[in-house]
Amino acid sequence: MTDTRIAAPMLGGWGAARRRAKAARDAEFTAFVEATGVRLRRSAYLMCRDWHLAQDLTQHTFARMYAAWERIRNGTNLDAYSRRVLMNAVFDQQRRRSGSEIVLADLPDRADRASPATSELRLALVDALARLTVKDRAVLVLRHAEDHSVETVAAILGLSVSAVKMRDSRALSRLRALLGEDFPDR
Repeated sequence: MTDTRIAAPMLGGWGAARRRAKAARDAEFTAFVEATGVRLRRSAYLMCRDWHLAQDLTQHTFARMYAAWERIRNGTNLDAYSRRVLMNAVFDQQRRRSGSEIVLADLPDRADRASPATSELRLALVDALARLTVKDRAVLVLRHAEDHSVETVAAILGLSVSAVKMRDSRALSRLRALLGEDFPDR
């Protein structure tokens, strides 16, 4: 028979070690969220043009990653993994969303106080971007807004390199056609 007075402190030590390990894991995940949250939210906004939905998609991404954190935290490119989870969430949301729904969210106030001309250009670009298919938008956002290589975009979206190049070229041509000849090409 085991004396419970001896077993209790040993179990308490085991529980304390598990709590410390969980606290360390949570701190590591929190640091990751703080480092990548703004970038992911900005990418989500460029994909959906709605700051509230972008926040929801970002939170969904972090929730999915937290559930798998123990498995992915070591040996995984967390930036690429987070972009892939975000893009999957955007694609899933796009499939569920009604085709007649139009998002009319305003851009949030910015600290950099851009000129009205710059703001108008940015709004025109975001509106034209929204007219593209979700996959074309994903390629343009990852390739040009986040400045990733073709190979990285292909890995994130699960496409071949040639498919990314083709989508990028066609999407840029369509975007230029939507913006018109008067739009400055910078």
